[in-house]
Amino acid sequence: MLELKSLHKDAIPSALAKAERYRLLHEPWQSESICEDVLRVDPDNQTALVTLLLALTDQFGQALKVQQAKTVIARLRDEYERAYYSGIVAERRAHALLHQARHVSGSAIHDWLREAMDWYEKAEAMRPPANDDALLRWNTCARLLMRNPQLQPGGRERHEPIMSE
Repeated sequence: MLELKSLHKDAIPSALAKAERYRLLHEPWQSESICEDVLRVDPDNQTALVTLLLALTDQFGQALKVQQAKTVIARLRDEYERAYYSGIVAERRAHALLHQARHVSGSAIHDWLREAMDWYEKAEAMRPPANDDALLRWNTCARLLMRNPQLQPGGRERHEPIMSE
């Protein structure tokens, strides 16, 4: 069995910059690994948690990591960020499903987008001054629904919420 090596605390800022760079290079698994290294040394590092969350959502098309992402959201301290990033998770799940549309019903995609919009509305209500990120994301989801009329709500109720508060 291999034993992981520990990151030095003074290397955390550089490691987080690398994690962001790997996300931008479309290597989210590398970013995820770096964030996990940071969190082993500094378990409450909010930047590492957000970067990890985004790296997980970058992988929604290849692997279902929604539950992992929800676990990370629960570790965020800020209520606004929990709501905002819950919206990001739902929106990115919808996008991943949209790219697999031949295997997924339009109602599932619609439900994920509406879930994202609900989270963005909650985030918008408590947003910091001069921060309209949640509003911008809500509009993106709305436009996606308007441009894709085949994305309609299903005729049945969901048995459990897509995301929990």
